[in-house]
Amino acid sequence: MKKLVGLFLLILLLLNTGWLAFAEERSVSNPPNPPAAGQVLPAQPAQEEGITMEPKIDSGDTAWMIVATSLVMLMTLPGLALFYGGLAKRKDSLNTMAMCFVTYCIVSVLWVIYGYSFAFGPDVKGIIGSPENLFLSGIGVNSVTGTIPEYIFVVFQMTFAAITVALACGAYIERMKFSAWVLFTVLWMTLVYLPVAHWVWGGGFLAELGALDFAGGTVVHINAGVGALIGALILGKRREVALKPSNLTLVVTGAGLLWFGWFGFNAGSAVASNGLAGVAFINTNTATAVAAITWMFVEWIHTRKPTILGLASGAIAGLVVITPAAGFVNIKGAILMGILAGIITYLSVAAMKPKIGYDDSLDAFGIHGVSGMFGALLVGIFADPKINEASGLFYGNPKQLLTQLIAVGVTIAYVAIVTMLIFLIIKMIHGLRVEAEHEITGLDESQHGEKAYNL
Repeated sequence: MKKLVGLFLLILLLLNTGWLAFAEERSVSNPPNPPAAGQVLPAQPAQEEGITMEPKIDSGDTAWMIVATSLVMLMTLPGLALFYGGLAKRKDSLNTMAMCFVTYCIVSVLWVIYGYSFAFGPDVKGIIGSPENLFLSGIGVNSVTGTIPEYIFVVFQMTFAAITVALACGAYIERMKFSAWVLFTVLWMTLVYLPVAHWVWGGGFLAELGALDFAGGTVVHINAGVGALIGALILGKRREVALKPSNLTLVVTGAGLLWFGWFGFNAGSAVASNGLAGVAFINTNTATAVAAITWMFVEWIHTRKPTILGLASGAIAGLVVITPAAGFVNIKGAILMGILAGIITYLSVAAMKPKIGYDDSLDAFGIHGVSGMFGALLVGIFADPKINEASGLFYGNPKQLLTQLIAVGVTIAYVAIVTMLIFLIIKMIHGLRVEAEHEITGLDESQHGEKAYNL
């Protein structure tokens, strides 16, 4: 009982501080200063009547976007591979890393063949992109997207697709055939990621509706989280459901690399080296730190011990929740979102999952799905017109929250249905789970003939 009272008082104190900050913010009225929205190309200078201005490459923007793209690549390899690999059991650690590694390779190839065209090609009825850029046809050395070479934009978006698919494997590890995962990667990227990315970032119907997603709350985290949950339910539980991290040192290293790479993920989504990138940068770091601290204190009250795994998990929750909002909210909004992420995501992992009984191995849904949903909805509340052109509920625009609800609901429904169909098809034609004896001995040896640790 004392734990519950303490937790309640902590939540009340933190939330009260946040609401007071927003009340103070709303009392000051300033005219909006609208920069470019996230994942939308930077605004170009106004053209004089009768004069056509050619797109011009900005060397500063180009340099920053090359760095940002490299940072996002780092998130999958080695960041996510180390984070997930360290969380997996010793006998399955290498297999978990291999799932991340092969995903990055497969998506890298498919993206240049057809992925970029279907996600970012000319809109076809708000549903998908045109196939006119298959194999990057029509894109050359002199092609410009905004103020950067289009080739850089292609690779930047490819890194988002790769980590989205890889995130889902956290719910499937320790029982899924490696060959089934390879098939899933191809099908899921094609049938799930590409349409959703186009709807939100490629000029599709959710973009037309006005849905806000600065760097991937809907496109990346809801997408991956819901796909993770559906796959986990169809796969069924592992023989050993308990989480037994093989190497917490790798977990902390992976979490640090993810945090570091996330600056490219969020600040890079300004698609320019400008003030909006700076806002996204500081919001990302602040929300992450707040979420990690909040998770630590909630866990401390609940279990009487703060764990390094809890700190790392809280940091990831903060990174996820701020992703859709990084370029739309002010610093007070980022702090409050970090607090909520630390509390809500901890409860989803420590209370909701055991209560319902699903086996989301590494909490891909519990952290990415749940934080992604709340982050996408909170944009509709905290979006500040002094930061970007959008206003949320707290700034006089309740319709934005409704728009966010629609975008989240549509994404959840579509991803759930198509992921279920993909899993059922793979199960029917190939099979999903390894044999029971292979699960006992471990997937490192049964799937790869290798060991992560030779001690």
